[in-house]
Amino acid sequence: MEHPIKILIVEDNVIIADDMQSMLEEIGYEVVDNVIVYEQAVEVLKNNHVDLVLIDIILASDKTGIDLGKHIRKNYNIPFIFVTSNSDKATVENAKTVKPDGYLVKPFEQQDLYTSIEIALSNFNYAQKANEKSNLDTKAGESFTSNSVLKDSIFVKKQHLYYRIQFSDIQFIKADNVYLEVNTVNKKFLVRSPLKDYLEKLPKNKFFRAHKSYIVNVDHIDAINSKDIMINNNLIPISKEFKEFIISSMNS
Repeated sequence: MEHPIKILIVEDNVIIADDMQSMLEEIGYEVVDNVIVYEQAVEVLKNNHVDLVLIDIILASDKTGIDLGKHIRKNYNIPFIFVTSNSDKATVENAKTVKPDGYLVKPFEQQDLYTSIEIALSNFNYAQKANEKSNLDTKAGESFTSNSVLKDSIFVKKQHLYYRIQFSDIQFIKADNVYLEVNTVNKKFLVRSPLKDYLEKLPKNKFFRAHKSYIVNVDHIDAINSKDIMINNNLIPISKEFKEFIISSMNS
């Protein structure tokens, strides 16, 4: 199992910082540290593995979050998000000079925090992959999806919590109007998303659109006939193309 994404919080308001830490840990991230000034953040970055930094622009020190952003850009290859109460033009323009991977305005909800982090990680990782492609002779057909950030899992919201689901635990996904029913080994989750878009988030070597209303994890297929496949006693209709793909894979 992959380790959770490690996040450093740099926020001089301890109440807000503690609240952010609680939100992050509830979602499933790991908070490496929670510091209030530039110098502490530099020390944490020097001595710990950090995947992403959340930075308040105004800190309780002479050096600001902008200065910390410059330090990160110069010395580390990781994304950071500015978290601030200031959304005026001057502050935004100043923040843009260090090219943050996100900009989150206080106050915010847990879902806003989660979305900002995942988009920042996704865009940062995509940019890294694009850069590698332009400098290295990569294999034809190599692809990248936003979930590479999570290595082998995806977050799914249920009620007020985000559950981290291992790709290997997802058996199949069924489209039901505007929702998707994500069936795992032990639970079901409802996700609001088009089936086609959700397929893009999953590993292409394991997940296939077996039917206009179904995505299946081929590792969980128990049996197959001319019209259906069986996964954990669920009969799932399949297209002719998918049937031919499965049979050819079995015979290869």
